[in-house]
Amino acid sequence: MNKIAWVENKMKKAIGVSTDFLSEDEIKRAKAFHKSFPEYAETPLRKLDNLAEYLGLGSVYIKDESYRFGLNAFKVLGASYAMAKYIAKCLQVDISELDFPTLQSPEIRAKLGEITFVTATDGNHGRAVAWAARQFKQKAVVYMPKGSSKTRLQNIQAEGAEASITDLNYDEAVRLAADNAKKFGWVVIQDTAWEGYEEIPAWIMQGYGTIAEEVLSQLKEHNWQKPTHIFLQAGVGSFAGSIAGCFISQLGEVRPKISVVEPDIADCIYQSAIANDGQPRIVTGDMHTIMVGLACGEPNSIGWEILRDYSESFFSCPDEVSAKGMRLLGNPLGNDSKVVSGESGAVAAGLISLLMKDEALLPARKALGLDQNSSVLIISTEGDTDPEKYRRIVWDGEYPVTNNI
Repeated sequence: MNKIAWVENKMKKAIGVSTDFLSEDEIKRAKAFHKSFPEYAETPLRKLDNLAEYLGLGSVYIKDESYRFGLNAFKVLGASYAMAKYIAKCLQVDISELDFPTLQSPEIRAKLGEITFVTATDGNHGRAVAWAARQFKQKAVVYMPKGSSKTRLQNIQAEGAEASITDLNYDEAVRLAADNAKKFGWVVIQDTAWEGYEEIPAWIMQGYGTIAEEVLSQLKEHNWQKPTHIFLQAGVGSFAGSIAGCFISQLGEVRPKISVVEPDIADCIYQSAIANDGQPRIVTGDMHTIMVGLACGEPNSIGWEILRDYSESFFSCPDEVSAKGMRLLGNPLGNDSKVVSGESGAVAAGLISLLMKDEALLPARKALGLDQNSSVLIISTEGDTDPEKYRRIVWDGEYPVTNNI
């Protein structure tokens, strides 16, 4: 396989771009909204003691988002909150006045009329947009990049959306969604940001913040040590920027060391980091990676600025790293909890196992200060959203790790 590439962040600042929009108060508002859904429950935070001992770490925590709202992935947190914030803006009310039952009411539907929400997705985000639109009695149109899983397409269509697989890559599908929104008067719900389109992506990032709020609450509940390190996978960087921003806002100077992890075929954040001038870079072309949820070539400008100013390091990983993580989490040591983690959810787990066990990565391990005193948090953002692919990797051994990393 290709080697894992990494770089220390030379752009990091003691006080960087503001993360006030991800403050404790803002995220508690998002969590309060999510708690109004009948499907809401905190997703599990697992402590993998046997894995930590095997790797030579103090603690390994994993947040399992496969339990989120019955949708097998975290994306619904951002999509539902952004839609609700948009509706609140239309109605000129505060989001605190729009809980789930209110949004479903005939009175709200009569005031709003029919809204069509449009997005581009590899699967999880589109399913979340479709699900939320159906819950709020609105319409959804979803465009998927070429090569997308038919299983994921069918899951989106089952939520009532008009969905199709295009012959475009992800970023081109985003532009198609934006163009058709202008043409037909639709509303784009996309977690990437560009000039003139920042408000809704920021709302989506606030929605993702519910994960961080739950983690902090669960750590306190169990009297577990706060993480010293967090490894966050990135596509456009909205999820990574959100979680990083939440921990920065709430923990300040005692915040964990944050590392960003990407597929090497679609490593726009890593490429932006090695350029070392503070400006985002774009990766183009076909992005054939098993980590389809991370196959994005253009950074979210909001997320990039947070990651640029506060991250410790950036990693670009071949597919085998994610496959390693999937097998590792699905076959736990001793009485550790089993975690079914999909291709985009497991890459951070695979990377940590290699960081701690492979001497070729010793410089990165030392640079991050990873040792027996470290408490590491990773977030499995999806379960087996493509069950056939999951089985081919975990059961049949697709993408085995070699020594050439």
